[in-house]
Amino acid sequence: MIEILILSFIQGVTEFIPVSSSSHLILISNFLSFENQSLSIDVSLHIGSLLAVLVYFYKDIISFAENKILFFKIFISSLPVMVVGFILVETGLINQIRNIKVIAWTTLIFSFLLYFSDKFKLEKNLEKNFSYKSAIFIGLFQILSLIPGVSRSGIAITAARLLNFKRVDAAKISFFLSIPILSAVSFFGLKNLILSENIYFAKVNIISIFLSFLFSLITIKYFLRYIVKFNLNIFVYYRIFLALVLFAIIYL
Repeated sequence: MIEILILSFIQGVTEFIPVSSSSHLILISNFLSFENQSLSIDVSLHIGSLLAVLVYFYKDIISFAENKILFFKIFISSLPVMVVGFILVETGLINQIRNIKVIAWTTLIFSFLLYFSDKFKLEKNLEKNFSYKSAIFIGLFQILSLIPGVSRSGIAITAARLLNFKRVDAAKISFFLSIPILSAVSFFGLKNLILSENIYFAKVNIISIFLSFLFSLITIKYFLRYIVKFNLNIFVYYRIFLALVLFAIIYL
């Protein structure tokens, strides 16, 4: 159960900040030899994160009923990563890129891209400037998040900042884009839970969902507060530090 607590904490904290939750789950599980970490557990942890987004932004989500155009843009922006992700999972290729070398290089490379993008102007907001062109641009960038170490939230925020969106608005775009993406992943996970005849498997996943929900909710709240006052440099520095540690482990 300690393993599930740790994995839920990692998922909840790293899913919505630009450091890559999938890479941290893989790294921690490998180095600590966790038995519970797998793609199915990852899915359950993402269900918890989805519920946190739905709860925190419930007013905005309700407004989607009135602003169907915004909802449609969010959906269009989410399609590329869902389609490519489905192909990678079905073909088994997703497992080929879940390793420490890939994580080390993507963590480093995309730290520089995040740093570069955060130097762009802070002038656009979600309500007025999130066009179809912006949605497609950010959506195509999100395909890269299927590679561990890139970070789904990180690449969405990076793409939005490249388009001159304000930091808070870039983060909100990332949160909203997570809804259809995490919903698709959650559907896959719930199907496995329902079809599973292993009671322990079901219990472990349900606990993972609940803990991930709590940690995710806290992270969303304080991450949004943080970027109102500060830039994204702290996440850049962390990614560079993590990459250097991984390079030392791999090559020294």
